[in-house]
Amino acid sequence: MTDLTPEIPTGRQLIQGYGEGHFRIGGVLHRGSVIVLAERTLSWPVATLAEVTLESLDAVTRARPGIEILLIGCGRQPAPLKSPLRSALKKIGIGVELMDTGAACRTYNVLLSEERRVAAALIAIR
Repeated sequence: MTDLTPEIPTGRQLIQGYGEGHFRIGGVLHRGSVIVLAERTLSWPVATLAEVTLESLDAVTRARPGIEILLIGCGRQPAPLKSPLRSALKKIGIGVELMDTGAACRTYNVLLSEERRVAAALIAIR
């Protein structure tokens, strides 16, 4: 039988679960919205897509090595990102994809297993 479990290097922030206002990442429970980078998870004081700003994504824009893909989990429903924010992220070399939070969690894990320079900004689902 072929094992389909992705190989994740030790210390990486694998998203193991989400819902009810929290996330389980790398075996740790995080309440509220979070930003997930390969090496760490940070609390993110954002509850709606309207609150997402370049400043709120500071941990992503300052990450080294630089992030190439940012996944934004919008909650239960995907929505469009304000064009100026998308342009600002593109200008610094970060591609951005918006999707519902569940899809963003799953996509992040796949890209992490491929050793891509990915981050996820995830709005908690209540």
